Amino acid sequence: MNIILLGPPGAGKGTQARHLVETRGMVQLSTGDMLRDAKASGSDMGKKVSAIMEAGQLVTDEIVIGLIEERLNAEQGAGFIFDGFPRTLAQADALAALLAKLGQSLHTVIEMRVDDEALVARITGRFTCGSCGEVYHDKTKPTAVEGTCDNCGSTELKRRADDNENSLRTRLMEYYKKTSPLIGYYYAKGDLRPVNGLAEIDEVKASIGAILG
Repeated sequence: MNIILLGPPGAGKGTQARHLVETRGMVQLSTGDMLRDAKASGSDMGKKVSAIMEAGQLVTDEIVIGLIEERLNAEQGAGFIFDGFPRTLAQADALAALLAKLGQSLHTVIEMRVDDEALVARITGRFTCGSCGEVYHDKTKPTAVEGTCDNCGSTELKRRADDNENSLRTRLMEYYKKTSPLIGYYYAKGDLRPVNGLAEIDEVKASIGAILG
């Protein structure tokens, strides 16, 4: 079973992907992680990625597809979660061609729908524990003791530098310009299944579980 998690920044794709990895044994394919792993690997592909990134250039779609093909071949039999890819219609076509080449298919595309204003409120109040990764929120999930993680007792609480309103709205605009056309693309193919990305985490898990069966 191969799926795509589609949605704007902060919609909760990473959280839901981790849950599917833990409960269904699926493999999360995050392009950012794959590029970092390739750069550190010292392989021929890794050296190419490293040279491009160090030159401040964007990694081409062909290279990303090559990295995905390596992972699909290396972990045959596992279900894959595409997180952060595809981002454009050209990438969607390239992924479809790759899956066809490998004799695989896409099971479904889960669109995590959100309301922009509610998303901004959720993300700008978010902070995490630097030790255990527990996520908190100023209004909806504050720590019991200010400055201390409820889960592990660490005081290393931090906020992402780009979790501010201006940065988030810029990222949302980029998403709508480049990635939102994929919604129509996969809807036309009959692959799209929407869920409420702003529901409670367990509700979203249940909705995705019902879709996947």
